[in-house]
Amino acid sequence: QLMLVESGGGLVQPGGSLRLSCVGSGYSLDTYAIGWFRQAPGQEREGVSFISSTDDKTQNADSVLGRFTISRDYAKNTVYLQMNSLKSEDTAVYYCAADHSGIGGFWASEYAVWGQGTLVTVSS
Repeated sequence: QLMLVESGGGLVQPGGSLRLSCVGSGYSLDTYAIGWFRQAPGQEREGVSFISSTDDKTQNADSVLGRFTISRDYAKNTVYLQMNSLKSEDTAVYYCAADHSGIGGFWASEYAVWGQGTLVTVSS
């Protein structure tokens, strides 16, 4: 059974950077699309970025375009989210999720396996 564990969250000042990791265990991530989502207090869960399994196609939400980069390390069974130029509105719990179709997308319903989340706080 596939399990996902996120790490790398924390407190960072506006303009700073963080790299989140999503490590898969129990099954290879090679055939899964992996998405990153976030949820701020009182807000709905929002798709941030995803990477497909077929050709490593990536796509970012408009709110993070040019600031966030998703990448995959097959040897480590890990997907990363590099977050630069962080803003206060990026504050949220960040989740990674796996889509067995390999396609990915920004809809949470496309993903069957979720991690527990990691908190990112952007504040001075």
